[in-house]
Amino acid sequence: MRARVSPALYPFESRFHDLGGLRFHYLDEGVGQAGCEPVVMLHGNPTWSFYYRDLIRKLRDRHRVIAPDHIGCGWSDKPGDDRYEYSLRQRVDDVEVLLDALVPEQKISLVLHDWGGMIGMAWAVRHPERVRRIVLLNTAAFLLPESKKLPSSLWWVRNTALAAFLVRRFNAVSRGASWACCTRARLTKEVRDAYCAPYDSWENRIATLRFVQDIPISPGDRGYDLVNEVACKLGLFAETPVLICWGDRDFVFDHHFLAEWQRHLPHAEIHRFPDCGHYVLEDAKTEILPLVDRFLVASPDP
Repeated sequence: MRARVSPALYPFESRFHDLGGLRFHYLDEGVGQAGCEPVVMLHGNPTWSFYYRDLIRKLRDRHRVIAPDHIGCGWSDKPGDDRYEYSLRQRVDDVEVLLDALVPEQKISLVLHDWGGMIGMAWAVRHPERVRRIVLLNTAAFLLPESKKLPSSLWWVRNTALAAFLVRRFNAVSRGASWACCTRARLTKEVRDAYCAPYDSWENRIATLRFVQDIPISPGDRGYDLVNEVACKLGLFAETPVLICWGDRDFVFDHHFLAEWQRHLPHAEIHRFPDCGHYVLEDAKTEILPLVDRFLVASPDP
């Protein structure tokens, strides 16, 4: 499976952590650099650590960069529901196990996109003393804003058997996102295929479906209480250096979500990209890579 992604695009050494018998894939770049500060990058759905490839290359000379693939994603194992609970709480536990093994008790900086924001900030509220800086890229760590409706495409995937079939049979989420989530310029075919490469069969597309089905909307939904708890604790990071890079043409994480971040983190440094979509790091990499590089070096410790 790895051979389907060009080493020129993804030139990293794969590492694996045993997670109760499951292989949890991650990248650990820059480990040989003296005094490297850990930077942890958490992806969302339906991406994988490939999303961060250019940022990893940009940062690894001065930082230790850790980028896992959530179970069911990227080069991590893709078990059935009988072997793994595809839930937010389990995702947070997975990250905690990995970081306890790789960087125990160290302060880290977080780079978060899509579901990575919810997972990463849920980890962060468990360990606020370990969070040095935060970079947010079109993501959330709170419930759907009252002013925002769940997009119809996500509603259908979340709630209908037909849409679930299309996701598992035709890779509808990953393939569709590779076309729709960049709005400044289309991704090349090679890059689109790389995003979709790990999701090459019915069995291997389970996480792309389960992530959508796990979106908490109403009290009683799995994950609702955890998301609400995290949102109530975001004030813990009001004085933490935060950089927000936002694609304004994201069909999900739009200005309603950005306004929520501004409410919770009023001192955040914000850069908006009016012509960019959900894959903002793809659309605006020329601008965002130096912004993140400068932010991680220049920001003082909280």
